[in-house]
Amino acid sequence: MSTNDTYLAVFLGSKNSPQMAAWNALSEAERNARQQQGMAAWKAWVEKHQGAIVTMGGPLGKTKQVDQGGIADAGNALTAFTVVRAASHEAAARMFENHPHFAIFPGQSVEIMPVLPIPGG
Repeated sequence: MSTNDTYLAVFLGSKNSPQMAAWNALSEAERNARQQQGMAAWKAWVEKHQGAIVTMGGPLGKTKQVDQGGIADAGNALTAFTVVRAASHEAAARMFENHPHFAIFPGQSVEIMPVLPIPGG
């Protein structure tokens, strides 16, 4: 998976963001309707890009951090991931323009980065 045409897309969102505050301010019925709309749009995005998706990935749960001091609970803005193939970094990024993650759901952004070869590998 470490070729020049492979990209990791990381979905970001914060529980304390204005987007999440607006989402939480919706009535339950409005939230449910937006959730159904968002899932339909996400499925349509997957169908449109299925030939480029290497690993669908999925939502991310609670984080554990491991360092020299041991293991501890940690927090971050990572909410999901997907791995795609594209002709260029720009082409990979364009796949996520107006993505339902932030166009419908209260996510903030999607960051796309190349998966680089392992040095000396």
